[in-house]
Parts: sequence; C-alpha cells; structure tokens
Amino acid sequence: MTPQSEQVLREALDLPPTDRAELVEQILASFEFPARKDIDAAWAREAEDRLDALEQGKIGVSPASEVFREIDQQARG
Repeated sequence: MTPQSEQVLREALDLPPTDRAELVEQILASFEFPARKDIDAAWAREAEDRLDALEQGKIGVSPASEVFREIDQQARG
C-alpha cells in the first residue's frame, strides 16, 4: 500500500463500527461487479421474506448484545 493508503486505513480503523461498515459498503459499491444487481435483488428478497416472517410471528428477535455474546463464545471454542 502507498503511504496515503496506509494513512486512510489508520483513520478508517479509528471510526465507529457503523461508520466503518458504511465505508466498506461505499468502497465495494465503487467496483463494477457484473452480478451485483442480482446479488442486491437476492438480498432484498431475503430481507423482505425475513420481515414478513417476523410480522407473521414465524421468527423472533434477539438483542444484538446477546447475538454478539454468542458469536464471541463460539469463536473462543
């Protein structure tokens, strides 16, 4: 990486997680992916299906803190 790229990376890593995620999304969106529209459409359908399932009581919700705690536990073995 160039020194400028390294500086940008250091600054990006200091951002809050949601800002870093948005930055990643924006950078990835700047690339030309032939199947991007298909992938975006599939994710949109998945999100709509999950929202419908939630509204119909087929699935529930969990607090983010609980989800992240479970992920941490699984990662630690």
